[in-house]
Amino acid sequence: MYMAQISAQEAADRARDAAEMARQAAEAAQSYADIAATSVHAVTAGAIDPFVFRLSIFVLAVFVGYYVVWSVTPALHTPLMSVTNAISSVIVVGALLAVGVALVGNDGGSIVARAFGFVALVFASVNIFGGFLVTQRMLAMYKKKAK
Repeated sequence: MYMAQISAQEAADRARDAAEMARQAAEAAQSYADIAATSVHAVTAGAIDPFVFRLSIFVLAVFVGYYVVWSVTPALHTPLMSVTNAISSVIVVGALLAVGVALVGNDGGSIVARAFGFVALVFASVNIFGGFLVTQRMLAMYKKKAK
């Protein structure tokens, strides 16, 4: 398989472009959430605070996630772990961008954002490595035992 060699400057440029696209996507997502919260606040004549609206979405997501995970049959747990590892790898990329924002951009970024990025990096890494260990043990259950 042919792997293209890129220079360090090209890699830095690509990382800078990816960080800019991620920043734009985060700003767009934040603006959509703000618009939704503001519209709910306006439609209900101020009866629902935007914070309560966002909190209710989070709580609903927790319940949906709980019931989705616990309704998976045992035969699908190994593929589910693989997907979880893939999602965690995406989180690692985002956390690396949050931690290394001073290296990619011209600004140092908020220390709070960098701290949360580091915490996310540690948790996602533990999740990935633990997921691989659990997947390995689950796959070992299907192997025939040697006599």
